[in-house]
Amino acid sequence: MPVKHIMRRCLVLSLIGFAAYVTSPALAGEQRDVVILQNGDRITGKVKGLQDGVLRFDLDYVDGAISIDWNKVVRLESSTLFIVRLTDGSLHTGKLTSALKGSDHPELQISEDHQPPLVVADSDVVHITPTSESLLNRFSGSVSGGTQYSKGNRTLQYSIGSTLDYRETNWGAGVNYGGTLSSSSGAQASTRNEGNLLAYRLLHWQNYFYAGSAAFLQSSVQGIQRQTNIGAGIGRYLKNTNHTRLAIIGGFGWQGTHYVPAAGAEQSQNLAVGLILANFDLFTFKKTRLSVNATLAPALTETRDFATLNSSYYLKLFGKIDWTFSVYGNWDTKPPTHLQSSDYGTTVGLSYTFGNR
Repeated sequence: MPVKHIMRRCLVLSLIGFAAYVTSPALAGEQRDVVILQNGDRITGKVKGLQDGVLRFDLDYVDGAISIDWNKVVRLESSTLFIVRLTDGSLHTGKLTSALKGSDHPELQISEDHQPPLVVADSDVVHITPTSESLLNRFSGSVSGGTQYSKGNRTLQYSIGSTLDYRETNWGAGVNYGGTLSSSSGAQASTRNEGNLLAYRLLHWQNYFYAGSAAFLQSSVQGIQRQTNIGAGIGRYLKNTNHTRLAIIGGFGWQGTHYVPAAGAEQSQNLAVGLILANFDLFTFKKTRLSVNATLAPALTETRDFATLNSSYYLKLFGKIDWTFSVYGNWDTKPPTHLQSSDYGTTVGLSYTFGNR
């Protein structure tokens, strides 16, 4: 299948998830979550999540979510299903009720199906994410786009991106796509399309998981018509708190590359590779977010290394609209003759998030 068709399908999947989310009947349901504050205020709405010690809460009559200091909450009652991650790496799904606050050891009660309620200390909760018994409401993602123009050399660049995630209690999957089109006076237009799929399942060991990945790349700068990666490995969360998340995966995979026709150059290559994937996320509530994804794939049958980098910095503007600055790149230490060893650049644009993001 041509790579452009694959990339289009990645984008279409994200748009379908977004459309399913905004048209889901569950969104029109009555908001019944209740928060009681220390000053006696009682607020009814919908809990969007807990992160960085701040409870995000949606109200029918307010545009966007409000932020509530978790330490000011006396009681929380919600009939919504949540995924709760603790500092030991364990995940729990259930309905939440907080114990009365104000004591030295505030607690949160998680009511799981067919199990006795689990009571945990508030300080042991890394984050709380809404989920749902409805399949559609477990999707979340984002859509982004941008353009740049320089009059000096008449350079015009378009960029588009999308992500779509699905999460269950012990496993999850995500797909993302990024594409750029650049043209300038007196030079041939260049294109780059990249898609990635990652699925994981938690192991019984604390903070460990196994994962499978697939990636697709097209780069006119490097003469790559289609590059496909498939791999699997074992991963671990090295850091997982309300402010920072760092995960690393090690494993093995296969890489197949088809290059543009060139005199004296091999047009097709298939290699066994090692895989090292790293993901780093840094959060600052209501202000910024940094996400870095890097992959190193050393060839096992020859002296050659491949690397990719995708990094995005998000600055919240209003509601679910962010200003986004992204850096992308891919490198090959031993490319075919007459072909470039790297393709990298930056994009600037706006992004819109949907679902539980």
